Amino acid sequence: MSAPEMDSLVPSFVVFHVGTRRVALPQECVAELIASPMLFSFPHTTPLITGVALRRGRIVPVLDLGPGLLGAPSPTARFFLVADRRIANTSERCAIPVQGECELVAGIMLPPLRVEDDSISGCLDINGDLVDVLDLERTIANSARIKADAVSRAEAIS
Repeated sequence: MSAPEMDSLVPSFVVFHVGTRRVALPQECVAELIASPMLFSFPHTTPLITGVALRRGRIVPVLDLGPGLLGAPSPTARFFLVADRRIANTSERCAIPVQGECELVAGIMLPPLRVEDDSISGCLDINGDLVDVLDLERTIANSARIKADAVSRAEAIS
């Protein structure tokens, strides 16, 4: 097998920051990185959606993964990672606010360090720095649940 054939067998990942946490997604689920689009907000009851962006003629929901990954909303973002997520048997694009730069890395995914966190599908060793690889669907579900619980607690107090 030639070197280019070997390289194609090693999976690629997009590494990015949600707040201060460095995480990764498999490259095949990432569509693009965009500079801060104009965000539109509207009244809704979906806890995870912070707004929508118009991208390539389509409405793309902006999902904040901060509550599930950081325990708090993400800081203001200059860039958004557009990723494909699976809902039932269909695919939908969503935008994830990211802080800082993104990088494309190739590597072999190792088992997750924390087996109790089901939103992590594995980890990458990037020059000695272990980076969690997200299961996007579970991360979205966990973030939505945490944010909905926080909203419920705030409403109960007031």
